[in-house]
Amino acid sequence: QLRLVESGGGMVQAGGSMRLACAPSGRTLYAMGWFRQAPGKERELVAAISWGGSESWYADSVKNRFTISRDNDENTMDLEMTTLKPEDTAVYYCGEDIDAHPSTYVPVQNWEYDRWGQGTQVTVSS
Repeated sequence: QLRLVESGGGMVQAGGSMRLACAPSGRTLYAMGWFRQAPGKERELVAAISWGGSESWYADSVKNRFTISRDNDENTMDLEMTTLKPEDTAVYYCGEDIDAHPSTYVPVQNWEYDRWGQGTQVTVSS
């Protein structure tokens, strides 16, 4: 069964940085994204990237602080998070949109995603 595996979560102080990684088990390249879900809130998409890697999108709440990237040779995707805030505390999930798209397409709606990893906790202390 194909799956996604996140790594890199943990605890950091406000203003710090953290890098998350996602490794899909399959070899087909798909558009991907990073979601987060804080206690009592719905899961929200915070960053997404096309399968070709040239196009990306960010939620306003993380723009200019988070950077999504991917290495298609290794089939991995990362999220570099800087200037972290306590409100960034959440479980972070990577997701895949397994529909066929042009290499520059970036899925920006939650419903476009078809599978997610198990999540990794990010806690930002004040």
